[in-house]
Amino acid sequence: MKQKYVVVYEDNHLIIVNKEPGVLVQADKTRDVPLLDMMKNYIKKKYDKPGDVFLGTVHRLDRPVSGLVVFARTSKALERMNEIFRKRQVQKTYWAVVGRKPREEKGRLTHFLLKDEATNTVKAYDDEVPGSQKAELTYRLLGKINDHYLLEVNPITGRPHQIRVQLASMGCPIRGDIKYGFPRPNQDSSINLHARRLYFIHPIKKEPLICKAGVPNSPFWEEFLTLDPEDYKDKNLDFIY
Repeated sequence: MKQKYVVVYEDNHLIIVNKEPGVLVQADKTRDVPLLDMMKNYIKKKYDKPGDVFLGTVHRLDRPVSGLVVFARTSKALERMNEIFRKRQVQKTYWAVVGRKPREEKGRLTHFLLKDEATNTVKAYDDEVPGSQKAELTYRLLGKINDHYLLEVNPITGRPHQIRVQLASMGCPIRGDIKYGFPRPNQDSSINLHARRLYFIHPIKKEPLICKAGVPNSPFWEEFLTLDPEDYKDKNLDFIY
């Protein structure tokens, strides 16, 4: 059976994994095994732990999205990581493949998002509407391969479906994302959105932590690796996982 995740970083406080597209982070009505349960089982086996394993979900990725997910192995780490995310003291970098070139090669998008729970879709508005949440991100174009464009996206806020609906709102729906306007689904039901990098100060060790997720194992994704800017400073290399 194909492994559905890769452990990128692990210590006594945190475990950070690169998940495959199609994997749930937390249980839902489908009853498919979520990543949370997979990681509890991983810890139980690796450390021969009796009884229940504590593991806290710090944030989520949508099911069709791939990339980095952070779990906390202690309640103290969970509390501190929740605070880091709440205060936006984390830099999140995504890669998104779109079928149309954005009018501007880089920019900042601000919308007000309103979620429809019945359809599990989000609508973006230019102005605030009752019940909406402000959403902001920045993006830049990294390049083009075979009529598709690779965008590097840095969400400033963390709203449900934010990147998907905001890119669609500027006329650039993500490849495979038929929910937000791309004309065709991907064969594996994934969308080409990948949580590529995370940077934050470790909640317990107080050291910088940079994690980077390899792209999904597919010829389509791997072509885009040639566009990776690799713009790390040498002084950060000790902290990259």
